[in-house]
This record gives sequence, structure tokens and C-alpha cells, in this order.
Amino acid sequence: MQEQRSALLIMDVQFGPLWGAYKKEEILSVIQAMIKKAEDEEIPIIYTQHEELPGGFLIRGSQFWQLDPVISPRPQDIIIHKQAADAFYQTSLEEELKVLGINHLVVTGARTEFCVDTTCRAALSLGFAVTLVEDGHTTVDGTIPAETIIKHHNHTLSTVNTPHNKVSVMPADKIKFGAYV
Repeated sequence: MQEQRSALLIMDVQFGPLWGAYKKEEILSVIQAMIKKAEDEEIPIIYTQHEELPGGFLIRGSQFWQLDPVISPRPQDIIIHKQAADAFYQTSLEEELKVLGINHLVVTGARTEFCVDTTCRAALSLGFAVTLVEDGHTTVDGTIPAETIIKHHNHTLSTVNTPHNKVSVMPADKIKFGAYV
């Protein structure tokens, strides 16, 4: 069995994607705890920051594009700027992970049904094991309430796998980096 090398992936914890998010403060607290755990265990931390083309909502440098102030990447953390729901699409994410020898992603962040879901599935297809932090991602109410969207994605993603990897879904307090394959 291949040695597990984990990284914490924090998706789009920006003013725009968090605007009106379900249990925002609670989710940010969970993400902060995951950051501390990763720092304590010397696990790489990667942030994604979604941006749109001019005319969109998340223009690079705009107020809505900024990371929430409770999240403060360190100089050694990696920030991936992306323009698609899939954090691997036309970004350096896969290359960065390979350089670090990462084969397992622990995923948290904003907009469950878009960027979180798409990136979990893409990571799995690219050969990474994925652990979605069950209580560490959020979205906003739409035609379906945010709470229902989150529960649905926690269940659905827990059933997604390849012959070699799967998406595990577990609460933050049960996650120990490097302990899963």
C-alpha cells in the first residue's frame, strides 16, 4: 500500500462565495481548526481563490474576491487562482501536489454544489484519495435549502470511487491527516 501524504485544500473561502452562506461562522470555525491541525502536523495547506472575468462578481482584487479575514495563508501556503469550479482546470494544482508528493486531499470550503463537489470528483479521477470534511463546507440557499444541498453532497460524494481511491466523508474532529487510504 502506498504511503499516505496529505494536504489540506481550502476552497474559495472568499467574501463573495461566503455571502449569505449557511452556518458561515460555524464552518469558518471548523476550517480554522483544520488549518491549526494541518499546521501542527506540518501538512501542506492549499487555498483556492475563484475569480471571474470582468463583468463578473469575483473580479481579482475586488472586495468579494478577497479571502475572509479569519483565514490568513502563511507565506509557505499555496494559493491557486482558478476560473472554473474544478480547481484542477487550467491551474497548477495537480503539478503542485505532485511536487509535494501528495496523494490525499482533505477538502473544505465554500459552495458545496459547485467548486467543492467538482474538485472532489476531479481529484478522484486524477488518482487522489479525497476526504471531504463533512462539517467543513457550505453554500447558500437556492431553489433547494443549503442544509439539504450539503447533506445531499455529503451522502452522494461518499458513494463516489474509482478502483483505487474513494471520497471519504467525515467530521473534522475525526480527521487525522495521513491516516486514510
